[in-house]
Order: sequence, then C-alpha cells, then structure tokens
Amino acid sequence: VQLQASGGGLVQAGGSLRLSCTASGIIVSNYVMGWYRQAPGKQRELVARIFSSGTAVYDNSAKGRFSIFRDIAKNTLYLQMNSLKAEDTAVYYCNQSPAKLNWGQGTLVTVSS
Repeated sequence: VQLQASGGGLVQAGGSLRLSCTASGIIVSNYVMGWYRQAPGKQRELVARIFSSGTAVYDNSAKGRFSIFRDIAKNTLYLQMNSLKAEDTAVYYCNQSPAKLNWGQGTLVTVSS
C-alpha cells in the first residue's frame, strides 16, 4: 500500500491550496481516511477525516476553512485549504483514521504572514 501526498507549497496568508493523496493498494472510499499535519516541534495531528459514507469531520482549527473530499474514480483524497494562516504551516500527510499505514513523505505547506 502506498499513499503519496502532493500539492504543498509556499502561499501567503489568506491564500488557498489543494492537497492530493493518491493511493495504490487501497481503495480510499472503503475506509475512513484522514489528513494529518505535523508542524515543527509539534506532534502530528489529525486535521480532517472522511468516512466511507462521505461524511467529513474536522478539527476545530480546520472548520470552515478546509474541505476534505475524494474522487472515487481516481482513488484520490483531497484537502482544499482556504483562508490559510501562518499556523497552518506544517508537513501534511494522508493516512487511514486511525492511522494504520506507513507514513509517506508528506507535502510541505508553508504559509507566510
């Protein structure tokens, strides 16, 4: 099983990014999938998750700004991030929720204030 996150980059505060997580060896719509992030010096945290039903749940820090969704045909998980803040700066990862798979390299999101 492989999960590859991409789409990170440098963005100004208030900007937007869309992260993608391509999966092989697992059908993302069959599991609870999540987006996690790890900021420098902090523990990895769950930002958003989506159930196989399509229901999405967000951490308070992401509510109203982030949207998790998936493309079943592409077997890809996404995280649309709007109104980005400096505190969103982190490496973002995708995994099952709870996390059971090997962590990939993640994708770095840097928000400049």
